[in-house]
Amino acid sequence: MILGAHISGAGKIYQALDAAHKLKCDTLQIFARNPQQWRAGSLDPKDIEEFKLRRKKFHIDPVFIHISYLINLASPNPRLYQGSIRAYISDMQDADKLKADYIVTHMGSHKETSEEEGIKRLITALNKILDETKGSKVGILLENTSGSGSWLGYKFSHQKKIIAGIKEKARVGLCLDTAHAYLAGYDIATKGGLDKLLAEIDGQVGLKLIKLIHLNDAYGELASHHDRHDHIGRGSIGLEGMKRIINHPKLKNIPMILETPKDDEESDRINLALVRKLGKK
Repeated sequence: MILGAHISGAGKIYQALDAAHKLKCDTLQIFARNPQQWRAGSLDPKDIEEFKLRRKKFHIDPVFIHISYLINLASPNPRLYQGSIRAYISDMQDADKLKADYIVTHMGSHKETSEEEGIKRLITALNKILDETKGSKVGILLENTSGSGSWLGYKFSHQKKIIAGIKEKARVGLCLDTAHAYLAGYDIATKGGLDKLLAEIDGQVGLKLIKLIHLNDAYGELASHHDRHDHIGRGSIGLEGMKRIINHPKLKNIPMILETPKDDEESDRINLALVRKLGKK
């Protein structure tokens, strides 16, 4: 099992590796900058070097960076759309400097336009980003969403259309968020529901494209479309459902990152310990 958590980026970026090591993580996910603000400046070269040194020292692999919440690559607003593309390219360049493996991104909101128009804008944006970062080894992972509002990615036919339109397909994959899938309407609390989800992904884009699992229990009812995560085993997917996901033969070798609630300093440790226990059964 390749297991880790989303670690706070507060302080120096390399301190996230210390926190991950303390939690006995194999992998981690971070924000490379404040996710609620537009870029204020570049990463300090010394911090970048220290990040790479500590990553090697603690054997953290792979490393995932989550994109800023402000970026919307499907926006119909020209200013936000172009600004999002520029910000994404800068984040890709930073990820490349950090030797991160993937950037995880929500697929954007089409706002008052149609899904088809939003998908078309997203494809154009991703092709520009990939072209502008040609030569980079950093991949882009499209994360499924819960389907709230006008967000794309709540069904995998969206990912199929997007990947079909990508020119440099080798650098694009999927991040499967378990809470988002359940809240979007996939009943992965049951064996049949989980098998149905995996069959859909396989039929639409191929299971081999899943490079990361956001392992989260769901807070809310099936198909409620509210994006809220819960502690492992305490949400609507439940202990047996989470255990089934963790041990599924088609998923068990894929890196898993927890984005469970951080109620206190012990929350990550408790959730990670439970996942490790479930993975041994």
